[in-house]
Amino acid sequence: MMETYTLYGSYASYYTAKVRSYLRKKAIPFVERLPSDPVFRSQVRPASGSHRIPQLQTPSGEVLQDSIAIVDFLEARFPEMPAIPATPNQRVFVHLMELLASEGLVSLAWRHRWLFEENKPFITLDFGRSFRPQGTNADLLKYGALISGRMTSYGLPPSTESIRAALDDEYRALLVLLEAHFMQYPYFLGGQPTQADYSIMGALHAHLGRDPAGLRIMQNHAPRTVRWVEQMLLPEVQSPEFYSVDIRLAPNDLVPETALNLLRHLADAYANNFLLGALAWNQVVAERGIDAIAEQLSARDQPIFDPVSIQINQAQFEHAIQVYPEWLAQRSRRFFQALPQDDQAAVCGQLGHSTLIDLLTTPVTYPLVRRSQRFQIDAQTE
Repeated sequence: MMETYTLYGSYASYYTAKVRSYLRKKAIPFVERLPSDPVFRSQVRPASGSHRIPQLQTPSGEVLQDSIAIVDFLEARFPEMPAIPATPNQRVFVHLMELLASEGLVSLAWRHRWLFEENKPFITLDFGRSFRPQGTNADLLKYGALISGRMTSYGLPPSTESIRAALDDEYRALLVLLEAHFMQYPYFLGGQPTQADYSIMGALHAHLGRDPAGLRIMQNHAPRTVRWVEQMLLPEVQSPEFYSVDIRLAPNDLVPETALNLLRHLADAYANNFLLGALAWNQVVAERGIDAIAEQLSARDQPIFDPVSIQINQAQFEHAIQVYPEWLAQRSRRFFQALPQDDQAAVCGQLGHSTLIDLLTTPVTYPLVRRSQRFQIDAQTE
C-alpha cells in the first residue's frame, strides 16, 4: 500500500492549482489541507521556513515548498506517465511552458483578478474560507479582507473601463489559441498531461477559471477550455471526448503546431522580460561578484534586485532582476545548451521565434540552485 502525502494549499492559490492537478493525474496518494490547519503552523512552516503555498509533506515528514521543487521531487519517485519528456523538442517546449504559461501568465491572471470589481465579493469570501473554513460570513469577510490586503500590498495598477477591456481582449486572444488546440488534442503534447499542462493550471483554474469575471469569459467564449480545466481536476487521464486517443506522448518528439502557436503567443507577450532577466543576471553577478550576490540571495527566499540598464539590439532597457523566474528560465537554457548541435538547430527551427531562440542561447554563466528555500549560485562556477 502506497503511503500518503499531504498537500497544504488552497483553491484560490495560483501555484497550488499546478501541484493539485499533477498529484491527481499521476495517481499519487495525497490528502489536501488548508494553510489554516494547525499542523501547518506548528510543524510544516517551521520545517520549511516559509509561509508560501503550496507545501508538500512527505510520508516520512520531509517538507517541500514550491510547485517546481515538488514536481521534481515526485517525478524521481513516480516515473510513470512522465511530466517532463526526455526528447529534445518536447522537453524544451515543456520547460518553456513552465516559464511562460506560469510566470508569464501570472501577470494577466493577477490583473484580471484584482481589477474587476465583480470578483471582489467572491475573492474576499473565498480567501476568508481558506483561513476560517467553518467561520461565519462575517468571519470570512474579516479574514478575507486581511488576506486580500496582503496580496495587494505592493499596489494595484489603475482600473479603468479601457484597461479592463484590454485585459478581456488579451484573455480572449489566449482562449482562441487554446480552443484551436483542444479541438484536436486532449493535452498539449498528445494523449497524456505533462508539466506544460500543469503549469498553465494556475492561470486557467485558480484565477481565470474560478474568479467570476474570468470564468464568465471562459464559459461564453471557450467551452473546450472549460472542459479541459474540468478534466485537469479529475484523476482520470482519458476524457470521454478523446476516448480513442492513447494515453501517451505524441510520437516522434512531435509538438503540435497548435501548441507551438500558443507558445509563440505567450513568447510575444512575455519572453522579452525573461530574456532581459537572463542578461541582467549575468551582468550583475559579473559586476558585483559572487560573494556579494550570495549574501543578498541568503537574505530572502525570492529576492528582487534593483533595476539595471540592459541593451538589446541597440535598445536600452531598465530591468529589475527577479531571481525566481531566472532560476526557472535556466531550466530550459541548461537543457537546450547541453543538446548536440543538430538537436539545437532542430529545436530552434521548430520554435521559429527569435526571442525564444535568444533566450535559449543566452549563456547560463551563473547557474542558480535552490536549497532549503534559498537560491544559491552553483559552487562549480566559483
